[in-house]
Amino acid sequence: MISRILIIILDGLGVGELPDACDYGDEGCFTLGNIAKILQGIELPNLAELGLGNIVDVKGIEPVHTPQGCFGKMSEKSAGKDTITGHWEMAGLILDEPFPLFSQGFPAEIIQSFEKAIGRKVLGNKAASGTVVIEELGQKHLETGSPIVYTSADSVFQIAAHVGVVPEETLYQWCETARKILKGEYAVGRVIARPFTGYPGSFIRTPGRKDYPLKPFEKTVLDYLKELGREVVSIGKIHDIFAGSGITQSYPTKGNKEGLETITKVLQVPTEGLIFANLVDFDMLYGHRNDPFGYYQALKEFDDFLPGLYDALKPSDMMIITADHGCDPTMESTDHTREYVPLLVYGENIRKGVDLGVRETFADVAASVAEIFEIKGVKNGTSFAREVLTEGGLS
Repeated sequence: MISRILIIILDGLGVGELPDACDYGDEGCFTLGNIAKILQGIELPNLAELGLGNIVDVKGIEPVHTPQGCFGKMSEKSAGKDTITGHWEMAGLILDEPFPLFSQGFPAEIIQSFEKAIGRKVLGNKAASGTVVIEELGQKHLETGSPIVYTSADSVFQIAAHVGVVPEETLYQWCETARKILKGEYAVGRVIARPFTGYPGSFIRTPGRKDYPLKPFEKTVLDYLKELGREVVSIGKIHDIFAGSGITQSYPTKGNKEGLETITKVLQVPTEGLIFANLVDFDMLYGHRNDPFGYYQALKEFDDFLPGLYDALKPSDMMIITADHGCDPTMESTDHTREYVPLLVYGENIRKGVDLGVRETFADVAASVAEIFEIKGVKNGTSFAREVLTEGGLS
């Protein structure tokens, strides 16, 4: 019987363009496959043994005759390709309309309201790469004390400030102010604090990033688990993505290394419920920075971690490895990409080599969690629980 489920999000690991990728300007995107193509083949032996090469054709990752896990891929049913949309759908919420985007910058009334509230003018107010806009406007920011406001292809309102000019706590207060202003048709998915340090030509973003997301518009499978008295442990930015809703314990992390270490530690504590972890480096450090080589190194580090992770799992644990969207580092853009995501399921009471096919929605994960824990109320998704569980795993 399964008493605990570990979900690991390899942030941005897409496995091929969705049929509507052209609507998002993402024709030809294939995060994993294009990395392998540009590197002329990659090796991820432990993920391959789980069935990664059985999901899609990737140079260097061969399909195996009997994968050690169950394998498939999932379509995103929600409109959009951002972090919150992907995670919320995985927790059971499907968005009919995407979060608002502001590719030309935010309307004057929003900027003016924000400037009035913080008592300073802002710089930027445009769509830009964070590292680029900080280098472009960092000197002027140091001279004026005006924060840098920018957005991206995601639904975000980002505020960057040098820690020597604007203390992090002040920056966080400004983000809370912006979150209150951005309502209705301007309700972006996230307001993000982007503190940085350094000097012109060598500015560096600090680990003090903090996200201020919208709260889910209705209950997710996390809320239902919490109401049942089960633990819902978040690792990485999961707590921020759900605005704390449905979370019982939170472990923020500063990158993949700390995230993997935290997963191992949390698994040592006997609990019943869900461990939900996001490994952000794939997306943040490599996908958005068009660095396929760094992306591959991060994948190899995760692959090397897997044998130790298997040892940490209890017989009653089930592990799901997936992603929230694509972030193809070989594309001209630095944005997320509209892709299928992998689905790998593993555990002592999980069947081996089951082909889960192409799932219609990420919400199949929520439906599966709901069936295993006998939760009522999750409206979306089709459970794959009985496809993957052995007789010993069924309640």
